[in-house]
Formats: sequence, structure tokens, C-alpha cells
Amino acid sequence: MVLLSGKGETEAEACEKIVINSGIDYTIVRASWFNQNWSESFFLEPILSGEVALPMSDVLIPFVDVNDIAEVAATVLLNDSYNGEIIEVTGPELITFKNVVDIISKVSDRSLHFYDITLEQYVEGMKQQEVPDDVVWLIEYLFKHVLTNPQNQLVVHDIERVLGRKATTFNEYAQETAKTGIWNQVLTR
Repeated sequence: MVLLSGKGETEAEACEKIVINSGIDYTIVRASWFNQNWSESFFLEPILSGEVALPMSDVLIPFVDVNDIAEVAATVLLNDSYNGEIIEVTGPELITFKNVVDIISKVSDRSLHFYDITLEQYVEGMKQQEVPDDVVWLIEYLFKHVLTNPQNQLVVHDIERVLGRKATTFNEYAQETAKTGIWNQVLTR
């Protein structure tokens, strides 16, 4: 089996131990933050609004493309030589939230504004928007404990090792995603 896990997440690593101690053949794929969070998830709405306010703007993140993750997962699932391994999948570079917004602004030909705020302000903003409490808790946890984990601020070359090619850069992902027009939609509420 292949278990997709989170890089630097204590709870995810506890689940990994269950799989490791189960007696079945396994490969664990630990992923960093996804590029697609900016086009398919919780960072999309701020991009569409043109106003992106996030905490911890100076933290370096090796964003990884989900297509790279899927290709690694399929490869290790079909190849017994990876049994018992933990594969860490990251992008090939460390970038900040501000770098991401600048890249998306450029490839989508939009004027996006980035604001560095505190985690407390971010959490309060989610509560004011009536984001469910469990989602607020998860996002706060991801920022406070996962994003700041020094192990999550490292580029790992396991994608290159498994696939024989370099991982997708954020800029490559952004250029392809911009062609879909996702970042040029009108925000409706």
C-alpha cells in the first residue's frame, strides 16, 4: 500500500506508525504544501479578490505539485523496490507566500496585493467569515505547527530520485494554471 502523509505533521506520523507496524508492504509518501492550494483550495478566494492577507510571509516553503505526488504514488505502488521506504515529496525550491502571490500576479496579468498579518488576525478573519470551527482549528494548526517546522523548510529530491526528472517548480505550475483562466474569474459570494 501507499500512504499519502503530511510532511512534519505529528498526527500524520502517528498514523504512519500504524501502517509501518501492520505487517503489510508499504511505502509512505510525505508531501509538503500543495501548489494547487492556490487554484483549488482555501487560497483561491483571496487570489480572486485581489487582496491576499496571510501570516508568516517570511517562511520558506517547498510547495509541491499534486501531479508530481500522484506520479510518485503510482510509481512506488507498482514497484516493490520502494517497500518500507518513506518518500518525501517537495518542490525544487523554497518560496514564500509573497513570492507565490507575485508569481500568480505576473502569470495571470493581474494586480494582486499581499498583506502580511499576524496569525491571530488571520484566525479572527476566518471566524468573522463564519468558517467552521474545525476548519479554523486545522488552518491555525497548519500555520502554527506544520509551516514553522524546520523539517518542512527543506527541499528534498525524492521526486527526482523516483521519477528521474526534476519536480515541477511553482512558476511552471502557475504558468500552466494561468492558461485555464482560474485566476481571472470574477469572485461571487
